[in-house]
Amino acid sequence: QVQIVESGGGLVEVGGSLQLSCAASTSGSTVAIDAMGWLRQAPGKGRELVARLESGGPSTYANTVKGRFTISRGSAKDMVLLQMNSLKPEDTATYLCFAEYRLGSSTYVYEEWGQGTQVTVSS
Repeated sequence: QVQIVESGGGLVEVGGSLQLSCAASTSGSTVAIDAMGWLRQAPGKGRELVARLESGGPSTYANTVKGRFTISRGSAKDMVLLQMNSLKPEDTATYLCFAEYRLGSSTYVYEEWGQGTQVTVSS
């Protein structure tokens, strides 16, 4: 029902910036995306919710990225951007985009994940 495509990862020096983009394509007119966001996973560590943006507007951030990362809507429908500034070595991770969505009038919330994009911050 929903496919996620991510882009924008890469190698950057400490203090640099990167922007990630994520687009969700839906099939069927009954898909309603409630929220989109990003998690990250570094080697040997668990997944961390980085940022989440609800369709109604509210956004949330991990304490580790507040003030440095900004999640926003892209120019296309069902697209989000993650602007990452003042990057640190500890931001190095695979960043995965996700979408939370419902089908029709159901209240059950599904999740779909992208393949992930690598962000590496060199010191």
